[in-house]
Amino acid sequence: MKHTRIYHAGDITLHTTITLNVAASRHLLKVLRYKLNDVLTIFNGAGGEYQARLSAVKKSQAIVNVTDYVETQIESQLRVHLGQGISRGERMDYVVQKSVELGVDKITPLYTERCGVKISKERLAKKIAHWQAVAISACEQSGRCVVPQIMQPQTLSEWLSMQSGIAFVCDPKSNQRIPHNTEQPTSLSLLIGPEGGLTDDEIKSAYNAGLQSLSLGPRVLRTETAAVVSLSLVQHLWGDL
Repeated sequence: MKHTRIYHAGDITLHTTITLNVAASRHLLKVLRYKLNDVLTIFNGAGGEYQARLSAVKKSQAIVNVTDYVETQIESQLRVHLGQGISRGERMDYVVQKSVELGVDKITPLYTERCGVKISKERLAKKIAHWQAVAISACEQSGRCVVPQIMQPQTLSEWLSMQSGIAFVCDPKSNQRIPHNTEQPTSLSLLIGPEGGLTDDEIKSAYNAGLQSLSLGPRVLRTETAAVVSLSLVQHLWGDL
């Protein structure tokens, strides 16, 4: 039996019909070859999900009938804000995708000295929309019903000035690991550098802003690997892994 999850950016009400957008309709009808009365799941990011059936196709757009509501409880109890140095192309997409799968709450792309990526004002909105679409796709795949927000890119100094509470900077030169008796937080922030890493001055600025050092082991990890490992670590200690 097919089990497809589709994100719908709008209100969803029981026992009503909804017209899916062009992209979702194309995926459902052309890629997955859905037929009338096939069952799918839809959600809008507000929590919970709905069962629906394909009831009609009009001008290549799928129309679904909402039949049931299902309450879900798979969001992590730990709210993690990831500050991620912007990387090129697929690396950044990978970070967004895997972070969402691992339960991240919010992602802020960061301009750092070595990020090597320049985004013009004309391309910025399109880039954020692309990353948000990657996050939505990851929610569809992973079963999440709350879509993490991709924030406006900031400079590292701007991001650091807004941090409070528990926050860690992943420092490859550090050997400081999280003590297992650390009091369990409900939220925290993680700072990860771009492909070239954070400079010594940037790491010093992070410490001056109150961030704690976090070692991810003796080997130097790629930026996308560091995101996966650090999120897995804190979710194992305080979340739901």
